[in-house]
Amino acid sequence: MTTRSSAARTATTTAAALALAMSSVTPVGAADVVLNAGQDKDLTSSLRGASLSVTAIDTDDVTDPQELIAAAQADYRRLVAALYDKGYFGGTVSIKVDGREASSVSILNPRTAVNQIVIDVVPGEKFTFSEATVAPLPPNAEPTEGFAVGETAGTGLMRRAAKNGVDAWRDEGHAKARVDSQQITADHRTDTVAARFGLTPGPRLTFGKVRLSTRSYDSTVRPERILAIAGLPEGEVYDPDEVARAETRLRRAGAFSAAVVTEDDAITPVNQLGTSVDVTDAKPRRLGFGAEISNTDGLTLSSYWMHRNLLGGAERFRVDGEVAGIGGGTGGIDYSLGVSLTRPAFRHPDMDLTYSANISRVDEPSYTSSSATANVGVDRYINEKLTANLGIGARVSRTDDDLGERDFYHLTLDSGLTWENRDDKTDPTKGIYAEVGIMPFLGVSGSASGVMSTADIRGYQRLGSDKFVLAARVQLGSVVGPSLQETPSDWLFYSGGGGSVRGQAYQSLGVTTNGNTTGGRSYAAISTELRARVVGNWGAAAFVDYGYVAASETFEGGEWQGGAGVGARYFTSLGPVRLDVAVPVTGDANSVSVYVGIGQSF
Repeated sequence: MTTRSSAARTATTTAAALALAMSSVTPVGAADVVLNAGQDKDLTSSLRGASLSVTAIDTDDVTDPQELIAAAQADYRRLVAALYDKGYFGGTVSIKVDGREASSVSILNPRTAVNQIVIDVVPGEKFTFSEATVAPLPPNAEPTEGFAVGETAGTGLMRRAAKNGVDAWRDEGHAKARVDSQQITADHRTDTVAARFGLTPGPRLTFGKVRLSTRSYDSTVRPERILAIAGLPEGEVYDPDEVARAETRLRRAGAFSAAVVTEDDAITPVNQLGTSVDVTDAKPRRLGFGAEISNTDGLTLSSYWMHRNLLGGAERFRVDGEVAGIGGGTGGIDYSLGVSLTRPAFRHPDMDLTYSANISRVDEPSYTSSSATANVGVDRYINEKLTANLGIGARVSRTDDDLGERDFYHLTLDSGLTWENRDDKTDPTKGIYAEVGIMPFLGVSGSASGVMSTADIRGYQRLGSDKFVLAARVQLGSVVGPSLQETPSDWLFYSGGGGSVRGQAYQSLGVTTNGNTTGGRSYAAISTELRARVVGNWGAAAFVDYGYVAASETFEGGEWQGGAGVGARYFTSLGPVRLDVAVPVTGDANSVSVYVGIGQSF
């Protein structure tokens, strides 16, 4: 292909040096850059993104004349490449530094200043494909969208089509598929491009021997455990997704700060492909903390300590503690302490085994409860987004509320599904998080049996730009089987406070039966929040929350409460620092609640 350019390239270095010497001296200051490329805003944006001159002046505030001249001279190739990427194969580029074509300016003769760089781009006609071929392809390969006769021809699209063809063969087990020929011809008479790519699939391979890199033997995790966690299936047909999954498993285990799986360059005589696993240990111990405060709920402090490789097999041992309700307007102080031990790759590379135990003391406005639990369960990672869990446990609790003091003894079967595809867990702007759980429980020593079901669904959607995000949350809960008196108080549902309805007092909405106030057996809550980035690291939010509690297990005969407010956000590397101010929209509208914490409200 040929490129037509209006750049004046005939001036000699000597003449350029003489011209520069005769020019007047301008004091050093901020330079200006102008890019003219017609009315196509998308093309103009791409050209500005490709230009080193634009970046140097508008973003990096470069003032050194030699650096600016070098950037301008490098821009010829970069801007032509940007034109090609958008389908303009006959464009012209002119770049002038203080009125002189940049290609004729010598960087060997120092200048005291560069005042202005003017970039003029004439795109010309947009080219289309007269031929668009990638062959051979597997029988079920999907064609690359846009890579077809009559469509706009762009170099980026061509590269993507060729890569998609290689990836299609790799997905079929041909790990060494490659592009072995290409022919791209631009016809300036017809403004068309003929693009032909030839592929060599190579043999269909199976996974061969999986080895550890030399550095991996320095890991404190035992070699056989590293390989078990990676879980590459030796002897099975090659699949690039398996390689990606192996790296995900190693990172998910938590014991490694880096994990890379590399395919061998050579194929064995029996068409097997070996792989090498390279890991770097993370720091073995980690300490974390959290805090949230409101003028109604009080102060909540939480902390955890974790060992990432307790027994040499990437076992995670974690201790969690929380103190809540400090200085709260109602109720007392709540305490909890929990320990857990998780073994990754239990009987399957995508399954974890966890032992856990917890003790807690809860002093709420409507009840007090002390409990001790012990559980053993598995988490099964079905894919990158979906996780299932199943566990069995034992629980002993004592509660005291308007119905009197009661002791409960239960065996539990905990099960659930979690869907997670948010772009960011601490400050999501798109995606969905959903968690549903079903826990049948068997009463022992006179305690009642039943089923507890819960759901927590959250969605996030950008509105027009990254600056505005609409967030919504729905919570549901139900206890089926036992009566209110036969259900532990901390298994019943309340509404009000930072986790449900901001603006309402903490756990202010329950149910009253025969003059006794308790939590309900069914619960629903709806929250909506509009979040905005205002300026710099500062943001704002407006929200409305509603909660519903019913004494029945079927959501009948309950009562709603609502709250609304506004908030401020300061975005940090740890997540947004949140300040929310809310008032009730039902009941007493004269109270004001303030909430401060780290992370979005949901």
